Amino acid sequence: MERLYAEPAWRITSLLVSGDVSVEDYVGSIYERIEKLEDKINAYITLRPRELVEAEARKAVEKARRGEKLPLAGVLVAVKDNIHVEGLPVTCGSRMLEKYVAPYDATVVSRLRAAGAVIIGKTNMDEFAMGSTGENSAYGATRNPWSLDRVPGGSSSGTAAALAAGMATLGLGSDTGGSIRMPCAWTGLYGVKPTYGLVSRYGLVAYADSLEQIGPMARNVRDLALLLETIAGFDPRDSTSLPVEKVELLGAVEKGYGEGLRGLRVGVVEEFLEHEGVDESVKKLVERAAELLGEAEAVVEPVRLGREVLEYSLPAYYVVAMAEASSNLARYDGVRYGPKEPPEPWESWNQYYSRIRGKYFGREVKLRIMLGAWMLSSGYKDQYYVRALKLRALVRRRLLQLLQAHDLLLAPAVVTPPPRLGEVVEDPAKMYALDLATVTANLAGIPAGTAPVGYVDGVPLGVQLMARPLAEQTLIQGLAALERLSGLHNLVAEPAT
Repeated sequence: MERLYAEPAWRITSLLVSGDVSVEDYVGSIYERIEKLEDKINAYITLRPRELVEAEARKAVEKARRGEKLPLAGVLVAVKDNIHVEGLPVTCGSRMLEKYVAPYDATVVSRLRAAGAVIIGKTNMDEFAMGSTGENSAYGATRNPWSLDRVPGGSSSGTAAALAAGMATLGLGSDTGGSIRMPCAWTGLYGVKPTYGLVSRYGLVAYADSLEQIGPMARNVRDLALLLETIAGFDPRDSTSLPVEKVELLGAVEKGYGEGLRGLRVGVVEEFLEHEGVDESVKKLVERAAELLGEAEAVVEPVRLGREVLEYSLPAYYVVAMAEASSNLARYDGVRYGPKEPPEPWESWNQYYSRIRGKYFGREVKLRIMLGAWMLSSGYKDQYYVRALKLRALVRRRLLQLLQAHDLLLAPAVVTPPPRLGEVVEDPAKMYALDLATVTANLAGIPAGTAPVGYVDGVPLGVQLMARPLAEQTLIQGLAALERLSGLHNLVAEPAT
């Protein structure tokens, strides 16, 4: 069977367990894609040896044949390199951690293994998840498989690029302010930032604890739901974990494919369609998505978030994120974490600390640490950090008010088509502005997902749906309805080689 690398996960497991496809053929098809494309795309930081991956996949498939319930038996999953996988490096895209090897599995990885999935490798990312384009990695920029001179989006850039190019079947990313949804929206994928606390963060290297969530990335909604079902649920090792034991989502997929959105109300957030920072091509795609949701028999109507909420969301997000980053990244000192270089005889602790961090952190990370420390300093904390927390509460309150009257909110997932490489990375204001449409969901802690609905300049582009806390079923139903009516699923790019 040709193009096994492009097959959905649910079908791959069925083919492997039935014996219609061999493990060697499936794994081989993906490794052949990697051999062909990786040098051009730069999706992986660490790739596991093919023989080990084949052996693990074979073992999982044999267990499934003996009757064990393994919904992802043999499926290859790419994992963002800020998530612990025992025995593999966890670099976070930084030279600071290039020698650090994970001593344990993150909870999400343990759950993937328990479902029969096999980790193929660790994917490239903006350093410590600080970036929106995938260009801030110490291991080089990741390129968009649909247009190699464009960015794939960040910070989960490598996972998105690997899936879009057929170099993995499923993927995990993390989303602090859009880091799953943005790269999915620019590479033709489906992605979800779950409700805060639904998916364990145990084993995720912290950037901004109160904002970030691990989430699924896939080429179709059924795979997306299956992956989220696998990783979601309470974890006593994560103090922010919600007491939710099991999440049932595959029924919501069938509902979205079948009856659509009959009886559901969808609000189209008008401020995004009026904002001068949102590209006209994006506005047209949101309008197209609204038409599709109407065809799915949803009641679609305009709603207003409040222009002041939209304008203040981005600065509030960056103040909170940078403040938390400055605290979380203080541990990387060359003693507890880092390269462990011996100090010079003449160096004081402050000199050593500054030298190590100056040498091994990238420019964007150093910028955010300094800004965050300044915002938390005496005399500025009330002016910036405390005020940002108040604005965050305002954003959450307003979104929840809208979601009391509406089951879903429709908005852009990105504000422009993907920029060219180098176009925005040197201009922080332009790069931070890319997050305008996504940060509200993180500030509010609500679930949000993205689905492709069209193409701009040959690159697929997605829109965003948001739902009430713990309403992942409704969110998945909405994404499934968009998938069915747009016809855009299982998209795999064929970059020029």
